[in-house]
Amino acid sequence: MSVAYLSALGGEPVWARTTDGLRLRLPMRRWLGYADAVHPADEVLIGRCDGPTIDIGCGPGRLVAELVTRGIRAVGIDTDATAVAVSRWRGAPALHRDVFDPMPASGRWRYALLADGNIGIGGDPVRLLRRTRELLAPQGIAIVEFASPGTGLRTHRIRLETGGWTGSWFAWAQVGADEAATLAAHAGMRVVSTATADGRHIGWLARASGGRE
Repeated sequence: MSVAYLSALGGEPVWARTTDGLRLRLPMRRWLGYADAVHPADEVLIGRCDGPTIDIGCGPGRLVAELVTRGIRAVGIDTDATAVAVSRWRGAPALHRDVFDPMPASGRWRYALLADGNIGIGGDPVRLLRRTRELLAPQGIAIVEFASPGTGLRTHRIRLETGGWTGSWFAWAQVGADEAATLAAHAGMRVVSTATADGRHIGWLARASGGRE
């Protein structure tokens, strides 16, 4: 995705294409944090974070940077080296690694963010949410951004495109907000609350006692 971020930094649009031909323009300007104020839905995402927070798939680090300015201990992780470099440049601590790699403070994070549809990372939302649960403290909360209700649970392959570049195919998933409770149950978690802000759907998930492992 490094090429995509470099293109976006230069003002070029970036698209995601599925194997069935659907093409969607990605909100790269928002992801890069090109705004004078925190986006309203981003404020909903991070507004309750009052303790150590890990941002899974942090991208260019806009959420981590904002948390740090508020005095919250936060770190981002991402597999894209350019995104991590941009995060660090803006003062947002970030690690270049996969979510399934060893993590600092594993089992002690108060919050874990899966923003911008990152519940789709790797194309297996149950596995990802189980891993997220492992990273959290016993009373920790996963803050997950879901797709619109009615989306269902879709697993497919996508690739990124710009005007002059086409990336490789990789696995991704989408989970509709109305599937949140089912997904959480399979991962040994439960939905504590939900919210919708500016058309984006957010859920707060906690460990379920006696949940599946």
